[in-house]
Amino acid sequence: MPYAFEDYLLDQERRELTWRGQVVAIGPQVFDLLLLLVEQRERVVSKDELLDAVWSGRIVSESTVTSHINAVRKAVGDTGEEQRLVRTVARKGYRFVGQISDSEPAGAAAAQVVEPKPAAAALVLPDKPSITVLPFQNLSGDAGQEYFADGIVEDIITALSRIRWLFVIARNSSFTYKGRAVDVQGVGQELGVRYVLEGSVRKSGNKVRITGQLIDASRGTHLWAERFEGELDDIFDLQDRIAESVVGAIAPQLERAEIERAKRKPTDSLDAYDYYLRGTAKLHQGTFAAIDEALALFYKAIELDPEYASAYGMAAWCYFWRKINGWMRDRPVETAEGARLARLAVELGRDDAVALTRGGHALAHLVGDVDSGIALLDRARLLNPNLAPAWFLGGILRALRGETEAAIDNLSHAVRLSPLDPEMFRMQVGMALSNFFAGRFDTAAAWAEKALGNLPSLMPATAVLAASYALGGQLDKAQQTLQRLRTMDPGLCIANLKQWLPIQRAEDLARFAEGLRQAGLPES
Repeated sequence: MPYAFEDYLLDQERRELTWRGQVVAIGPQVFDLLLLLVEQRERVVSKDELLDAVWSGRIVSESTVTSHINAVRKAVGDTGEEQRLVRTVARKGYRFVGQISDSEPAGAAAAQVVEPKPAAAALVLPDKPSITVLPFQNLSGDAGQEYFADGIVEDIITALSRIRWLFVIARNSSFTYKGRAVDVQGVGQELGVRYVLEGSVRKSGNKVRITGQLIDASRGTHLWAERFEGELDDIFDLQDRIAESVVGAIAPQLERAEIERAKRKPTDSLDAYDYYLRGTAKLHQGTFAAIDEALALFYKAIELDPEYASAYGMAAWCYFWRKINGWMRDRPVETAEGARLARLAVELGRDDAVALTRGGHALAHLVGDVDSGIALLDRARLLNPNLAPAWFLGGILRALRGETEAAIDNLSHAVRLSPLDPEMFRMQVGMALSNFFAGRFDTAAAWAEKALGNLPSLMPATAVLAASYALGGQLDKAQQTLQRLRTMDPGLCIANLKQWLPIQRAEDLARFAEGLRQAGLPES
């Protein structure tokens, strides 16, 4: 017997949800989840039961469960704030609290005999950015190369699926469009996604050219386009490299597009994710005022979603950034708070690459445990090999541990993944540190100058520049740079360098101290 509530009818036999007789288009797992909650409405359904019933016991991320619950609520006109029909019971699970009626909603019976059947409603967009990768066109003139074009797309889908904050349509759904002329906006509506990636593959001799373009299907606007070329000497390695390049290029574009979308929303309609996006935008700016604003926005996201691991990581990272730039107002209190947030980030986000990256890096600086920080960032890179911050922040920690060549490799890889990254100054200061500890003072100074060109208030770059100038024999420049450093943090001295930067090798710390000493930094 179908279940009727409010103006909805949930028919388990036809596997159909209707509202006033019109079909509500929802995915099969969302339907199963709603049916389970309705059938078990007399009690709270635990998350373990959801995993067993809907995902056949497979381990899925916390965000996957949350996004499906949100999709259920949207399908029945509910929200996470209102919880009129689907209620979250903290640390227990979920319960359907709507009233089930014995009769069908008004108009349902009449609607069933109307021909033709009403068109399915467009799928509701997920709460996080959503994308489908359409099959790439094979422009090689050789049907035998279809497998190569399909392999590229499958690699890209797999790589994008590792990004936890991204909702990615599965390969089988994407490939239903193969060989068809499509309207991108229509695809977005049919699949319920905001972004569509399409492209082409052209092979000529031993060379291949891949083009891709990212489109905001909700608005019909192009966000990004790029071309990638390579040789077919090792076809599978080429597929991996091209997929990595595409994902590394579009991930920052998606983040920027989502940030701009959040900025357009009125502040009284923001949810946790939108506050997180706005905080991320502020964090990228890296200034004193922007970090204060970012921290408040991340706290708001945490207030709305107490299990938002990435928000905890970003908030912790704000405290690290205050510490490294001498902006802390109460160092012991803020250090302790930052460490608390970082530990929550890595505890709640064991499978969240962003949370592990920001939380692990913050912990390394706030409590001085660089080895644990590197281990956490290495796990983040396993979870998402295309996350540029995991590479450049891991590179910085490796520089502090004295692994200068590995650090430079990590940082170079980050630049290749995200060549237009808004946090490029962090990669540049990492390069400066790595080259300084390797004894290449002129190169270190050049990288520090680049970093300061992008963010003049960057205190670590200023310190490396002063020390590099001094040890490179440019004492006048070193002394001028040190005056700027002293203005940034008058309390910095040789005695507290180790508390400021967790430099692990005694010889690296001694070299850094000697450079700053020659530039004029006092002992205490």
